[in-house]
Amino acid sequence: MKKVATGILLGLAALAGARAQHPSAAADQYLWLEEVDGAGALAWVGQRNAAARKELEAGARFPALHARLRTILNARERIPFVTMHGEYAYNFWRDATHVRGIWRRTTLASFQQPEPAWETVIDVDLLARDEKENWVWAGASCLKPSGERCLVALSRGGGDAHVVREYDLKARSFVRDGFVLPEAKGGASWIDRDTVFVNTDFGPGSMTTSGYPRIVKEWKRGAPLLDARLVYEANTGDLAASGWKDFTPGHENEFVERQVTFYTSEMFVREGGQLVRVPKPDDANAYTVRDQLVLELRSDWTVGATTYPQGALLATGFRDFMKGGREFEVLFAPSPTRSLDGVAVTRSALLVNELDKVRNRLVELRHVDGKWQRRAVDAPAFGALGVTAVDSIASDQYFLSVTDFLTPTTLYLGQVGDDRRALLKSMPAFFDAAPYTVRQFEAKSKDGAKVPYFVVMRKDAKMNGKNPTVLYGYGGFEVSLKPSYSSVAGEAWLAQGGVYVLANIRGGGEFGPRWHQAALKDQRQRAFDDFISVAQDLVRRKVTSPRHLGIMGGSNGGLLVGAVMTQRPDLFNAVVSQVPLLDMQRYHKLLAGASWMDEYGDPDDPAQWSYIARYSPYHNVFADKRYPRVLFTTSTRDDRVHPGHARKMVAKMQEQGHDVLYWENTEGGHAGAANNDQQAQMWALTYSFLLKQLK
Repeated sequence: MKKVATGILLGLAALAGARAQHPSAAADQYLWLEEVDGAGALAWVGQRNAAARKELEAGARFPALHARLRTILNARERIPFVTMHGEYAYNFWRDATHVRGIWRRTTLASFQQPEPAWETVIDVDLLARDEKENWVWAGASCLKPSGERCLVALSRGGGDAHVVREYDLKARSFVRDGFVLPEAKGGASWIDRDTVFVNTDFGPGSMTTSGYPRIVKEWKRGAPLLDARLVYEANTGDLAASGWKDFTPGHENEFVERQVTFYTSEMFVREGGQLVRVPKPDDANAYTVRDQLVLELRSDWTVGATTYPQGALLATGFRDFMKGGREFEVLFAPSPTRSLDGVAVTRSALLVNELDKVRNRLVELRHVDGKWQRRAVDAPAFGALGVTAVDSIASDQYFLSVTDFLTPTTLYLGQVGDDRRALLKSMPAFFDAAPYTVRQFEAKSKDGAKVPYFVVMRKDAKMNGKNPTVLYGYGGFEVSLKPSYSSVAGEAWLAQGGVYVLANIRGGGEFGPRWHQAALKDQRQRAFDDFISVAQDLVRRKVTSPRHLGIMGGSNGGLLVGAVMTQRPDLFNAVVSQVPLLDMQRYHKLLAGASWMDEYGDPDDPAQWSYIARYSPYHNVFADKRYPRVLFTTSTRDDRVHPGHARKMVAKMQEQGHDVLYWENTEGGHAGAANNDQQAQMWALTYSFLLKQLK
């Protein structure tokens, strides 16, 4: 009987795919919802927001949950992660008093104390009030080595587009007549105190079809921006172009990068005012570390008689490479279970962060007398490790963060060559982890691939299929989902009796480029099949059942859960789709969407649309099918994934008679929220919905 039901469901899914083959034949009656600030669209948003709040905030759980999440997100005991600029450690901090946040600093010695002596540098709340602007902090880039001048980025409402303003840390003020860029995607980077690379919107024709700058210029202090000297001009169909400088003493080099597609680029070194191409593979990531060129390979690379594998990390002398030398040392070699998770550069070493069966371990590499020396770092062997250099030029110290699902994040100060570490900060336990356990399982996907996933649940949970369970996934852009401590999920879900599941499906980077590339373009269905297989495995193990199983994902993960919902609506009772892509026929025409065609394909190509159409959620919802209840969330100010995706999907599903909820925050960009209070509201609404549907 089960096999028969499965066959019927697969047949319905195939029929849905067939019906979606040529959706362009019918006009899109909801295009008006793509007008982000249109009066009609915003009125529609207001009505849906009111309906969602009326239902979800009226529940008995919401007030207490909302208050608790606000307390957690604004807690003073959170870890203030820092970045070093010169002799100071800088931190951006939000709490109940500083809603928009403050950029503050202290010395590294003071930071190691239980109560650092913080000095406020920029108060964004005061700045926004005085300038009558809706400023959201977007970061700062400071001139090496002293860090006295910084390029500060501020966003209106939290989008990717931002203004850039030069700031003097000694004078503690913005520089009058300094470097200032109007609001745009792109920005500026330092060459010296009086010169910057600038890539911004220079006017008509200066941006790519993806909405990013395609022109790099050299801008001298005091000169009008329009007089900045052209350095490089990419093609309109490229993704973007940018410039930067390596400030390492004795190895100062200026570079320009042409980002051709999301996964391919050309790199140039600037010599005597001329650009010389660095002959790396187009899909390899490359950067210099002192006199070495480091390459991260995304595909196999044959050089002479040697083939270096996809996912490997290579190093060679930069100048020798530019002269034609091709002698490489393999710094990291992948395996079926092991991939490269990241590299941190200190003054004299590389800290290679490896991922083995979705668990991190560290290796220290030092280039001594022309050879690379390798040393395993004695770091915790559980959960996730994060490594950042204190100062890649002047210091061999590094920050090490350690976390897992049930262990609050701890921050250490490490030293190259020494496994002893100083405990800097530790996040408090916002929920009691003692009753819970973490297990890792594997599900068998439709094509036989083994897909790992983590389950966080009570130790005494009964395997009776009645546990309310949230399955989370992403499956795209080579992003790895690793164990991490979430005080919000712990308090709002685990402590309420829920089970949390994290799926490491194809499309992600958990097993390197091969894992990602297995679900690109016409193979996208594999990511959905993997996610479905995890859901089925949870039901098979009686962790939960379709009645008590919900799925959640954001951005590409919002597409994931939208597609899976349309393909297997019988498997779930709740769906949360956050800042999602859903209209895959128009995604490449909306905001940054054109930059993702390497991931999904080109809908304007009939051959490629034929496979995209089979999973595009917007084109695969029908009035005659029954779907689990869905909560769609997005942001008006998201200038990366257009809010029109979620708006149109909700309008279409409601017109078809389906029961869906919608929440659109008016700020926050792609993060969905611009401050801690907005995050608390968003998550309280989300988990109130899940608790209502699944418990």
